[in-house]
Amino acid sequence: PKRFNLTQAAAGQVPDLVGRDFTADTPGKKLVGDITYIATGEGWLYLATVIDCCTKEVIGYAMDDHYQTPLISRAIRNAARNRNLSADAIFHSDRGSNYMSAEFGRTLDRFGLRRSSGRTGICFDNAMAESFFGALKNERVSRVTYLTREAARQDITRYIEFWYNRKRFHSAVGYRPPREVHAEYEKLRIAA
Repeated sequence: PKRFNLTQAAAGQVPDLVGRDFTADTPGKKLVGDITYIATGEGWLYLATVIDCCTKEVIGYAMDDHYQTPLISRAIRNAARNRNLSADAIFHSDRGSNYMSAEFGRTLDRFGLRRSSGRTGICFDNAMAESFFGALKNERVSRVTYLTREAARQDITRYIEFWYNRKRFHSAVGYRPPREVHAEYEKLRIAA
């Protein structure tokens, strides 16, 4: 099996900069991420996400047939490509070995993101990411049998892009969809 090059981060030196406060006053300032797996007829499909705490939008994600550090690094790159991330923004995750790896630390450094992590084994410390996966699995994945990884990939992309981000209401942002919240912030930013 592949060994992960762990930094001192794995020894508990990554602070929890979020403290279960999954809010932010502007987009791109505080992000959360995690990985889940989806069953298919070909085996597991792994999904890594990056969610903006201000808008609740999934701003970056990546899927593959492996649970390795390049998967989560790709999700971060996609988030940075899709949205402007604040200088010194926070990226919060659990203490999974991929998130604590030196390789992933370099990815965060490239984008100027500060690493934050909750406690080991405490799902509430990354509740926002866990909540998204719960919604995905309850609203979509549990209702479908995926014969192939590609079928799952296409369906999950549709769920994220056309349902979750554009139409699904979120109580934390005034019962509006994430894209609407983001568009409002952009309008105010341009007007300022």
